[in-house]
Amino acid sequence: MSARLAFADSDAAADLLTFAGRAARLDDGLVHLRAAGGVLAMSCAALTSSGLMDTTPTVLGMRMLPIDPELECDLVVQASALVADGPDGVALPASATRTAWAGIAPPRSGWEMSGELPASVLAARAQHGMASVAHAVPDAAGEDVVRAVRGRIWGAPDEDLQGLPAGVAFAAFALGFIHGDEVAAVRRAGVWTRVSLQRGHVLVRQRPSARS
Repeated sequence: MSARLAFADSDAAADLLTFAGRAARLDDGLVHLRAAGGVLAMSCAALTSSGLMDTTPTVLGMRMLPIDPELECDLVVQASALVADGPDGVALPASATRTAWAGIAPPRSGWEMSGELPASVLAARAQHGMASVAHAVPDAAGEDVVRAVRGRIWGAPDEDLQGLPAGVAFAAFALGFIHGDEVAAVRRAGVWTRVSLQRGHVLVRQRPSARS
């Protein structure tokens, strides 16, 4: 691929690299970059299912940035492979990759307001979930065991989060979306739910068998 993303200022380029650095520590460490109409949507997976029989919901984090209106792209790359290219650019890796969650796009319209969530509640539930995962994972556990524990804890509905998976709080916390005394807006469209904060969005797709 050997290309770069050019931004209008250094803050936007730094923003992408910050998001990528946080995404690199989550799930598969991939970032989906979609640019069209002067907007770059960058997303990553905080929680995904491992197969057809796995009812773990898909939890994505998304942040948007302004970019050159003439630029269009739709690719998935390793988050750790994104590096600065000058003060206002980000170099893309030589090759892209694929992942199932990037092919399941949330709707662009049809969202209906369904509630609000204080940032303080998201932060508290994230801390509770991380403590639960740390306590439940046995010493010297393999990757499959760790993934199963994380799926069970972060995929479980949380009453304090209006029945959304606990992974919503984890994604918002891990991606740095929680800040101050903000109140997040919760919107729904079909099987999707979107929790919107000033710094980004957390999107949840419930698998049919996981819904009531």
